[in-house]
Amino acid sequence: MRIPPVIRTIIAINVIIFIFQAIIGNIQVGGQSLNRIIVNYLAFDPSLGTAFTQPWRFVTYMFLHGGGFHLLFNMLWLWWLGRSVEEAIGPRSFSVLFFGAGIGGAFFHIMFSFLYGTTLVIGASGAVFGVMVAFAYMYPRAPIMLIFLPPIEARFVIAGLIAFDVLFIGAGDGVARLVHLGGAGIGYLLIKAHMQGHDLSKYIRPIERLWTESSKEKKKKNRPRNKKMYSVSDVEIVEETDQSELDQILEKISKEGYDGLTAEEKRKLFELSKRN
Repeated sequence: MRIPPVIRTIIAINVIIFIFQAIIGNIQVGGQSLNRIIVNYLAFDPSLGTAFTQPWRFVTYMFLHGGGFHLLFNMLWLWWLGRSVEEAIGPRSFSVLFFGAGIGGAFFHIMFSFLYGTTLVIGASGAVFGVMVAFAYMYPRAPIMLIFLPPIEARFVIAGLIAFDVLFIGAGDGVARLVHLGGAGIGYLLIKAHMQGHDLSKYIRPIERLWTESSKEKKKKNRPRNKKMYSVSDVEIVEETDQSELDQILEKISKEGYDGLTAEEKRKLFELSKRN
């Protein structure tokens, strides 16, 4: 539970899906293994026709992995370097960074698929490369310990991994290096925009608002109405709990940062601060 919420959720989903595939993936359905059906339906296909008629693949491919070491490599790098990034920029902005890099890597692969083929792509590597680049951008001199090597600054480690992918593009080793490079590029652009004052979290808030409003609507529908109660409108209600609300908002800021507040909480904080 000490892992930041977005990283914790991403790792949990990836591990659960991997275990599910390992346990029942070999079950035959219509002459095909369940694993093959899942990959065929959820992996990213760089061919234009499939990519844009089945857009869910831009996201779902990030939660499939080809083996235990593939999963372990991606999740460990996400955990090692992603924690500092998510804690610094907040969960909403980190979500934009992770999924933006993953989706951007897929688009980059489409652009060059005519040169390197259109084989199915799985794995969170593109998104993780975006997070790694963000870490190197924010903490360029942070030492990274690699096996059998002395501590190396983050900027050199990440630059070396990117250079390795550039050198081996088209090597035919089954590694989606174009996705890595696209994810790294988008990760750089997003973290640079964030550090220059651009609010990445604004891209998450509309989705969050829809989800919140939908949940509230369901609760209202399921809640029995008391016939002895009546509603009023167009009246001004004076709140007597301003201080407690302010304390709650300040406590949330201490845990999640200012970026963790909703638009309504930011507005409330502004109003309460003027009163106080």
